[in-house]
Amino acid sequence: MLVTGGAGFIGSHLVAALVGRGFEVRVLDNLSSGRRDYVDAGAELVEADVEDLSGFESAFAGVDCVFHLAAAARVLPSVEAPLRTHMANVVGTLNTLVAAREAGVPRFVYAGSSSVYGAQARLPLSEEMRPNPLSPYAVQKLAAEHYTRLFHQLYQMETLTLRYFNVYGPRMAEEGRYATVLGCFARAKRQGQPLVVHGDGEQTRDFAHVRDVVRANLAAMTAPVADGRALNVGSARSFSVNQVAAMVGGPTLRMPSRPGDVRHTLADLTRTRTSLGWQPEVDPEKGIAEFLREALKP
Repeated sequence: MLVTGGAGFIGSHLVAALVGRGFEVRVLDNLSSGRRDYVDAGAELVEADVEDLSGFESAFAGVDCVFHLAAAARVLPSVEAPLRTHMANVVGTLNTLVAAREAGVPRFVYAGSSSVYGAQARLPLSEEMRPNPLSPYAVQKLAAEHYTRLFHQLYQMETLTLRYFNVYGPRMAEEGRYATVLGCFARAKRQGQPLVVHGDGEQTRDFAHVRDVVRANLAAMTAPVADGRALNVGSARSFSVNQVAAMVGGPTLRMPSRPGDVRHTLADLTRTRTSLGWQPEVDPEKGIAEFLREALKP
């Protein structure tokens, strides 16, 4: 098995799960945001960048399934530097698909994003909806998703896209441009600073625990149907930023809304349950409370 971005937050958890199940695992990561010490000792680490196809083609030899998680994540960095993030998210994905096809890898699982939905007239968000991306990041993730589907149609590669909603859990980023709201809140609380809430705080997010996301990837590895389809991976429950801030506790600081941010997310998991035989197991309230207990330890 090959996991791109396997030294990062989600990727490293997936690598550990694969190693724990007895698979031979190779990690491809440029360590720009991932960490070497996150990589399970039982996995092989290849330090390379998905933007440079010539630098990693040999890593695909003998691989049965590619899990492509390497990306320049989050909306804000893409707004600030759309060309740079396009190279990582679109060109990097195309390079990875080409390398997998040339190596004869039978299955390819792509880590997509719920950001492709953008603004929709109704909830929950289902895969039948027409995407309406609001940021360069969302456009890039959608373009890469189309490439993933096309490689099934044109080259008969077994491919799937898992559209992640807001993933949280141990090792998630807590600072910098890649931090999510839970990570930012945990860091601020630990440092005795106010929790920064952008806009009115009534924007809602579907939070998926990383353990459930890993289980979805494992299910995608052996799913009977891999025809390029996209599948939601969330919890099917949503919480406002204000509600999350109340869970963390402490004073808040209001800041303007950020460009490209989606107002509401909530996953419809009907197609995912049918296609993967998967459903979330971690209750979001309990999962968030568990994450905060660990993150706020002195």
